[in-house]
Amino acid sequence: MKTSIKLAAAGAGLAVLVRAVGRSRARPFAAGHGDETEPSNRWRAVTVNQPQEQIAPDGALPPPLADLGDVIEVRISKAAGGKGTELAARLRDPEPSGAAGLAGRLAGDDPGQAVRSALRESKQLIEAGEILRVEPQPTGRRASTPGSWLIGTVTRRAGSEGVL
Repeated sequence: MKTSIKLAAAGAGLAVLVRAVGRSRARPFAAGHGDETEPSNRWRAVTVNQPQEQIAPDGALPPPLADLGDVIEVRISKAAGGKGTELAARLRDPEPSGAAGLAGRLAGDDPGQAVRSALRESKQLIEAGEILRVEPQPTGRRASTPGSWLIGTVTRRAGSEGVL
């Protein structure tokens, strides 16, 4: 009896989570910007501590953004207060939303994740000259504990999301 109540509660909680994520990922249509049926994708941006001329010399984007090709639209502008340059990108095609968007995000196949990673890696290349990676500790294999599983999961996810 207790197990069935726990399963029902977990199922209800999961349904609420999927619905909330689906609503948060839905994008409104762009008002007054051409075709009203074309959804607007949000711009993702990073501020780079370099002048505009060094962001895309000779019109060539940094390799992580250039690798995405025509899938994205890139905007380079002066950052607020004259503190560097804002490098922004967004997808040209609509982002998946709802259950499909959630499934892609959990599987690591979300196009928004690719844009975020490319922006973050471009910033690192421009400012530091290399892409910084989290390397495993040289102490060898981690013991299989709930804590080590959690640390490994968070470290793997940080590479695609950009946050721990």
